[in-house]
Amino acid sequence: MAEKLSAPFILERRFAAPRELVYAALTQAEHLGQWMSPPGMELSHCTVDARVGGVFHYAMKPRGMPAAPAMWGKWTFRELKAPERIVVVVQFSDAQGGATRHPMAPLWPLYTLSTTTLTQEPGGTLMRLEWRALDASEAEQAIFDASHASMSQGWSGTMDALEQHLARLVKQ
Repeated sequence: MAEKLSAPFILERRFAAPRELVYAALTQAEHLGQWMSPPGMELSHCTVDARVGGVFHYAMKPRGMPAAPAMWGKWTFRELKAPERIVVVVQFSDAQGGATRHPMAPLWPLYTLSTTTLTQEPGGTLMRLEWRALDASEAEQAIFDASHASMSQGWSGTMDALEQHLARLVKQ
């Protein structure tokens, strides 16, 4: 049976960094732990096994609030073609790595599929992210599709953090 995919959320961003470094920043714990959270949040847990079938398991908390409850997430790597393509199944998670529903949006799809392509360009790298609801009900697809504008806003801050992280590394 073929997978059912929703309309894609698309995000493109150019980084003044080589493609190999951007790929590393998307697949290695020492990088992901530095930038992978929206503004005001920080990763409190970060493990990565970057191989097909491996996972990036993480927890986020509000910055400066160690007693706040964590929001867990997990990527399962489906395809890794260094340094140009990363395909992951994304889900909300628990501390043990199980699939959970979005803590604030119960109709959010249980699974989403994210495909990231990296293209070397003069002076840097173009990152294109396509994110879709995966095997979602009509109601879950509708929530995902209706959330594209807020996803753009949230991912904008996260991409700013990635850009700053890459700029620090390029200067070294």
